Amino acid sequence: MRRFRFDQPGFSDTFSAFVAERRETPEEVDAIVRDVLAAVRAEGVSALLRYAREFDKVELTEATLRVSAAEIAEGAAACSAEVREAIAFAAARIRAYHERQRPADQRFVDAAGVELGWRWGPLEAVGIYVPGGRAAYPSTVLMNAVPAAAAGVGRIAMVTPPGRLQPAVLAAAKEAGVTEIWRVGGAQAVAALAYGAGPIRPVDKIVGPGNAFVTAAKRRVYGAVGIDALAGPSEIVVVADGANDPDWIAADLLSQAEHDPAAQSILITDDAAFAARVEAAVEVQLSALATGADARASWETHGAVVIAPLDESPALVDQIAPEHVEFALDHPERLADRVRHAGAIFLGRHAPEAVGDYVAGSNHVLPTSRAARFSSGLSLHDFLKRTSIVKCDAASFAALAPATIALAEAEGLPAHARSAAIRLGQGR
Repeated sequence: MRRFRFDQPGFSDTFSAFVAERRETPEEVDAIVRDVLAAVRAEGVSALLRYAREFDKVELTEATLRVSAAEIAEGAAACSAEVREAIAFAAARIRAYHERQRPADQRFVDAAGVELGWRWGPLEAVGIYVPGGRAAYPSTVLMNAVPAAAAGVGRIAMVTPPGRLQPAVLAAAKEAGVTEIWRVGGAQAVAALAYGAGPIRPVDKIVGPGNAFVTAAKRRVYGAVGIDALAGPSEIVVVADGANDPDWIAADLLSQAEHDPAAQSILITDDAAFAARVEAAVEVQLSALATGADARASWETHGAVVIAPLDESPALVDQIAPEHVEFALDHPERLADRVRHAGAIFLGRHAPEAVGDYVAGSNHVLPTSRAARFSSGLSLHDFLKRTSIVKCDAASFAALAPATIALAEAEGLPAHARSAAIRLGQGR
């Protein structure tokens, strides 16, 4: 864990270097992914079955690749009533939040008499990648599938690595409106969604988090299909004053550190004594945390405590451009309203990032690795397309034609110019 003081000489340079540190995808990962994508594209389902044997140590057939409706129903029923209720509660809040994002179609006539506008429509098919193993989270299913269903996507295909499907994941898939589930993971799952493979038909967009192989595959298939983003390790910045309970703030920092040894947790506070109490609380909680090994590796390697005037925190947050930032203060908007670069902002002492991961309603699929400078979290808009509309009658066309002809001729495109001129009785 690194310690920084705003009033120390060289703070700006050392902190900037810390923020700029990158956790790049190893070149060998990209090479493996390239070969996997090529194999699935060329061989289809036979490549998927071969990789299941090779990578997942599972023997599958084309018939067992798809999770049946009976398996989904049985698995969902095996989920405890308490968790099913929590899933339904979360799904309803996520659905309500994202439905409010629905944009309106518009048609209007401008001063030239041209009718213009746009209309929105859903994507036809979306693929959702859901990690397996310890990272098989029902919240991942909800955050990706519920907005897609709310947008009106007709086909939502979920892929997840072979193995035991967690009942909570199946319950979430059923609640969220997933239409099909396939036992395939890794780069080969991304390839199957992008290009199609046997019974798995291609989709229009792939969303959802995954490991380095999945991320590298999404980068490579972009263009053949859309993707949501290139997800990096989780991040949190907590801006807190000394009036907070240090145990609360320690827990918030570790809530992201436990995701991955490469995750990053940063505390910004103006109170050095409070910072020391938080550091001590982190140590105590790490010793009792089931995910303590990953959390400790994250905290010790990528964690930081910054002692700085709270008035400087918005600029520091913008420099980090984190996935999540909490302002654990009595009047958080005073500082939070000055932040320009953050995936999600949590306001007040009783708004830990964890509620955003599950039930607040906002989406937890957020930009990482400083991508908050230029991108946003997953939303309803990721599952919609906007189509422009132009309508002219003879009079409004006549108002546009001269400039159209002039610009087309200036660009050396005579057919463009003729397309307009011929309607004026010119250039036949």
